[in-house]
Amino acid sequence: MTAYDDAAPPAVLLRVIDEYLRRYHRHEVQIDAQLPETPALIVSNHGFGGILDLNVLALARTLDRIGDPRQTTFLVHQVAWTLGVGGLIEPLGCVPGSAAAVDEAFAAGRHVAVFPGGDVEAAKPTRERNRIKFAGRSGFARVAIDKGVPVVPVVTAGAGESLLVLSDGQRLARALRLPQLLRVKALPVSLTFPWGLNLGIAGMLPYAPLPTKLVTAVVPAMTPADGESAEAFATRVESAMQDRLTELTADRRPVVG
Repeated sequence: MTAYDDAAPPAVLLRVIDEYLRRYHRHEVQIDAQLPETPALIVSNHGFGGILDLNVLALARTLDRIGDPRQTTFLVHQVAWTLGVGGLIEPLGCVPGSAAAVDEAFAAGRHVAVFPGGDVEAAKPTRERNRIKFAGRSGFARVAIDKGVPVVPVVTAGAGESLLVLSDGQRLARALRLPQLLRVKALPVSLTFPWGLNLGIAGMLPYAPLPTKLVTAVVPAMTPADGESAEAFATRVESAMQDRLTELTADRRPVVG
């Protein structure tokens, strides 16, 4: 049975997320446009990809506020289940990313949420915290074109200030052949409480985040132009998200917001 067979994450979990983000991170939601009534591909950015990325929580709370969270399937990197923590996020509607999961969700009339930047964006150093970093990935745009669904960009600012990431560790990951072994391209070097200075998997353990202010913006839906390639559409979506993130962080002070 998949995580979304019972239709919704437990209400108590959403209440806990709501209280935590609202009180500790002062989470603010800006709705530039409502979600389409028909299935859509929701494209979001990563904050820091530890065991549980704050941006995943922020997206779940945002969807709970503007629509029915039972109608969204979150596609997550298989490494979460490889590390034995997939079960922690399944109640949010998270499943391992696959073509079959996409087909099943859209066939049931659900939205699908993806984080195209993957581990590369999730491990980006603190100095790049205000960058959308898809690393040339355009698979999400191909899905939107093939399935005939709009893309709804959702951008969250602030999560990259919840800790200090010194390096994404991509060079080390390649040296250890992790892209081939685990489909992991980054081993972040981070400084967190209570773990101190750590590397890779240790840096992805649950940590005590700084009380950084989170702001999420729901950007109007986008559709590909006639004849537009997946690569060109992906670049246009990434640019729109970067523009909105730049707006959200223009006058921002770290952590304070």
